[in-house]
Amino acid sequence: MSKASNDKRITVGLLWHSLSSSNFGVGALTESQLAICESAARRVGVELEYVVFGTSGDRSYVPAGLRIRQGASIPLRQLLSGRTPFQRQLSECDLVLDIGEGDSFTDIYGVRRFLSLTTSKAAVLLKGIPLALSPQTIGPFNKAWTRTLASLVMRGCKTVIARDGQSAAYLKKLGIKKNVAEFVDVAFRLPFERPAPRNDGKVHIGLNVSGLLFSGGYEGSNQFGLTLDYPKLIRTLLETWTADANNVVWLISHVVPDNWPKDDDRIAVEALLKEFPQARRAPDFRSPSEAKSFISGMDFVTAARMHACIAAFSASVPVVPLAYSRKFNGLFETLGYPWFADGKAMTTEQALERIQDGFARRDELSRGLVDGNQVAARRLADYEALVCGLLEDVVQRRAGGLPAVRPADSRSSA
Repeated sequence: MSKASNDKRITVGLLWHSLSSSNFGVGALTESQLAICESAARRVGVELEYVVFGTSGDRSYVPAGLRIRQGASIPLRQLLSGRTPFQRQLSECDLVLDIGEGDSFTDIYGVRRFLSLTTSKAAVLLKGIPLALSPQTIGPFNKAWTRTLASLVMRGCKTVIARDGQSAAYLKKLGIKKNVAEFVDVAFRLPFERPAPRNDGKVHIGLNVSGLLFSGGYEGSNQFGLTLDYPKLIRTLLETWTADANNVVWLISHVVPDNWPKDDDRIAVEALLKEFPQARRAPDFRSPSEAKSFISGMDFVTAARMHACIAAFSASVPVVPLAYSRKFNGLFETLGYPWFADGKAMTTEQALERIQDGFARRDELSRGLVDGNQVAARRLADYEALVCGLLEDVVQRRAGGLPAVRPADSRSSA
């Protein structure tokens, strides 16, 4: 549909989002972004159509009732030609929101991934389409040339939004100041349905096992530089918790790629179930919302997948995240929640003590969740207001008003 065919309909490109990814973290960001955009559209009085560009998987959890198309793939080698299907479909968009899969706008995952994230942004800017980087972890960019290229692209964006204080500080260090805002991870807005209470007198513990950390990272050999022994930590927790007949331990998979065994939580879960048959395997989830709904029925959760942690946190379930990158530290510090185990600073014994202490003090953790969720709600309300402004600017441009999208205030919205 031509974007000029309906003055009330705006086409939004969702870059580096996915509604089919086997990584439910990426899916959670996308489902939540859609919920925020739809709320903003109702406030502005427009209808939205979406084109989703990003990693495709073998799942499908497209929300009903929305106008959503799967966009073309993003071919790195062909982008310089300027004539790819991706670039043609970009031309249909009035506005592009790029969430960078949450934490992929960095060079720590390799040059090819960095270039894919960066050149796709440049393609949007070259077409003169307003580009906003939605709340995400920014950086690090460890090489001089990646810092230069990333900074150049970000200076062309209408707004660059950090989802935590550490990313905001890093942007300032890079000299990106005029178009910067700090909000919070959009997955706090992920819809879910809380299951009915079990009333069985048991303590239900959700243990999300990261297949990625269990196998030593994509490259093995402790790729993420953990200071603890992750498999030993998980086995010790299982030994302790399953020995108590009052506990029911659920092993939860949150990243489930069929063709990437080192990143597949299910493989680690199946191996652990052979050693600890007393534990239970959580069901296979069809969507991020379904995963969050299950997690919301737990009495306590510990997880190394950040969006499993956010699912618990935002559903008011006491949680001790296990951090393996600064995206964890920055987010939970921003929320004023100190109950996380730092896998890049703690020993196995220290992390075990932190998790078990959190489990024993679940009531105290619950009180901390109240304040943290209030912070998240305020920040996402501010982000929704910013999206309203971006949509209003599209309407104004069509009506012959000011062409520029208003940049975000450089101050934190906390």
